[in-house]
Amino acid sequence: MKMIFATGNAGKLREASEILGEGFELVTPASFGITEDIPEDGDTLEANSAQKADYIHERTGLDCFADDTGLEVDCLDGAPGVYTARYAGPGHRFEDNMDKLLKEMALKGPDAPRTARFRSVVTLIKDGGHHVFEGVMEGRIALKKAGCGGFGYDPVFISDVYPDVTVAEIPEEAKNAISHRGKALRAMAEWLREHGDR
Repeated sequence: MKMIFATGNAGKLREASEILGEGFELVTPASFGITEDIPEDGDTLEANSAQKADYIHERTGLDCFADDTGLEVDCLDGAPGVYTARYAGPGHRFEDNMDKLLKEMALKGPDAPRTARFRSVVTLIKDGGHHVFEGVMEGRIALKKAGCGGFGYDPVFISDVYPDVTVAEIPEEAKNAISHRGKALRAMAEWLREHGDR
């Protein structure tokens, strides 16, 4: 099944392809000449996910899906949340985002809870209908960056499932099995299988 994944992030595309597995062929908006930044100015993950899927569907008329993911840190009142990808400001790298996160947490003091979660919301547009799937990965923020795998905030996030290492230190297959995006995409794939598409 060929579908458009509304992302320009190579890491996300690779991860989604591995999670969905055989039977799904993912293409990017760039394959259809859509190379501009896709708007995502909603105030919730759900709104951003839907906005991105709608943007691609309106321009191609094809089935597609989009995700929006947020890192929610308890001692920061749920920040960075919808600003996860641009926490350090527009155009900054994830290294800058992680540095800002660690600095903000340090300001909270050594006794502040470090509990956090990644939450992904996937919006699928199939035959004109909108379908929403969600996945969560609970864990905590590390004291410092470690590991070189994955992407985004993986070097500072420790999953409850692997409490001794950051997500950037576990194999990609293990990460995909427990990740927020993995859970949401597997729920989407199951929905597609149940509805006769594979």
